[in-house]
Amino acid sequence: MAKIDEIKEILTSLRVGFSVIIGLLVVVIGVLINKEKASDTDIYFWIGLVFVLLLSMGLIYVVKSIVKHLKEIREID
Repeated sequence: MAKIDEIKEILTSLRVGFSVIIGLLVVVIGVLINKEKASDTDIYFWIGLVFVLLLSMGLIYVVKSIVKHLKEIREID
């Protein structure tokens, strides 16, 4: 039973990470949209755009990890 509890804890952490990444994406994309509307495409705009791309890749990694751990739980039960 210890293995399934460990996997559940990992899943909980991954879900929190998923929520944090989504929140960061919403905020950063909102700021980027405001900068674009103001025609203020300076270096911070481009850094933000790169940050959004990195967050998106991190989000994909977290989702794949969640799916992998869910499959592990399915195999244990």
